[in-house]
Amino acid sequence: MKEFQTVQKKNKIGGNIMEQTAVRQEQPVQRENKMGTMPVDKLLLSMALPMVVSMLVQALYNIVDSVFVAQLSENALTAVSMAFPVQNLMIGLATGIGVGMNAFVSKNLGQHNQEGVNKSALHGIFLEFINYLIFLCIGLFAVQKFMQTQTNISDIVESGTTYLRIVCICSFGIFTQVAFERLLQSTGKTLLSMTTQLTGAIINIILDPILIFGLFGMPKLGIAGAAIATVIGQIVAGTFAVILNLKKNKEIHLHLKGFRLEKEYLGRILYVGIPSVLMVAIGSVMSYGMNLILMTFSSTAVAVFGAYYKLQSFVFMPIFGLNNGMVPIVSFNLGARNKERLVKTIKLSICYAVGIMLIGLVIIQAIPGPLLKMFNASEQMLSIGIPALRIISVSFVFAGFSIIASSTFQALGNGILSMLVSFVRQLMFLLPVAFLLSKLGNVDLVWLAFPIAEIAAVTVSAIFLKYLYNKVIKDL
Repeated sequence: MKEFQTVQKKNKIGGNIMEQTAVRQEQPVQRENKMGTMPVDKLLLSMALPMVVSMLVQALYNIVDSVFVAQLSENALTAVSMAFPVQNLMIGLATGIGVGMNAFVSKNLGQHNQEGVNKSALHGIFLEFINYLIFLCIGLFAVQKFMQTQTNISDIVESGTTYLRIVCICSFGIFTQVAFERLLQSTGKTLLSMTTQLTGAIINIILDPILIFGLFGMPKLGIAGAAIATVIGQIVAGTFAVILNLKKNKEIHLHLKGFRLEKEYLGRILYVGIPSVLMVAIGSVMSYGMNLILMTFSSTAVAVFGAYYKLQSFVFMPIFGLNNGMVPIVSFNLGARNKERLVKTIKLSICYAVGIMLIGLVIIQAIPGPLLKMFNASEQMLSIGIPALRIISVSFVFAGFSIIASSTFQALGNGILSMLVSFVRQLMFLLPVAFLLSKLGNVDLVWLAFPIAEIAAVTVSAIFLKYLYNKVIKDL
């Protein structure tokens, strides 16, 4: 009996040692992440607010960029507006792959799967590199032809080609920045992600007037200066994000030794990411189509559309910042099978988003003229732009719900639903309705397509959200 007790004691000690060793081996991911423990309202704000601030600054530098370009000429502003679909697609590809990578890194963290965390991260970085190669080719061979499809005004074509060529060839900066910022976000380090975004934005804002107008002894580069300022900001921010991940993000181990591509991980990221990419691609098609429709009225109408998008970004960017804080929380708690925290995160995000959109609606309804005058607006631009801003902004409140719903679909691994919402909004309703209204010969009527499309989108989003609740969340 005594011998048995001794053996039992040894086994117990041995078992404890083995358990302690296992815990130590898994320590990087077993340590409870705040996404599973912190009160949801406090957690969402702590993760989202840094991203909201950084997104606001990004929106500000987008506006500042266009404000400086507008000082060159209305044609220069129109050129940047016509270049927007390609630039938007670039950002869409970067963030789409980032969404897929973010979702699976966070989910594997919730499941305490360190190997899955590391592989999801490395495969996401690889896919971002492929994105860069695509846009390098576009920048070298396709940008001029793209501009020529929208207008035959040589000044606009030349300016747009110059801007796009620089942005595309040097796009390795934006793809690096997005990839490594998403890794910081996926582990809950949104404050660090904010610092990289702020760094890039501030550098761009500082360099814009210096390079565009040739201040402090620098050559006056015009629209090329705006593009160069943009890519320098992206490259610096991307480099900073890489350093922060290597030094501060201990929950992800980026070791290339022994790394090989695996179809399983590529497939998972692409399954979530491609719908997000296609969603943005749909947006680029919409922008391209709207440019063509508005060009039948005047190049000024295109400039108004471009100015609207810059102003819109200042309202929408905080929502995207909120999304960046929400997605890893939802994905983490999906992996941890914590239904209560997951649902509460979604509900709070919708409330915050609608509130932000209401503020944006009030501001644009109140002062559309002064907002347009920031872009050196002519009387003709004001006459077109003031009704445009007031009509389009009606759609903001509906958009707040739809954007959060789409990000929820992505976080739950059903990004295809987000794509379908975007398809309904922009290709089934917005472009066809805008085209039909343009035939009435009044540009003011064209803007009505935006609220009509957004009402359709919010209806579809609500249906999909209920479907996913029953399929994925209800039985957690």
